[in-house]
Amino acid sequence: MLKKIFVIVKRIIVSAFILYGYNLIVSPLDLSIPINIITVGLLTVFGIPALLSLIVILVLVF
Repeated sequence: MLKKIFVIVKRIIVSAFILYGYNLIVSPLDLSIPINIITVGLLTVFGIPALLSLIVILVLVF
């Protein structure tokens, strides 16, 4: 049980760092994705495909 909690917490932290890294890379283009519970949760559950879909939604909507 404790190992599963550790894995989930690790995925949450990695997801937040992935979003932060993405925001650092695209900051000159002004295409940043906010780091909040929804975006970190999506990345935690779905991984990199969620990041790609968030980028597509950001480009298409804004």
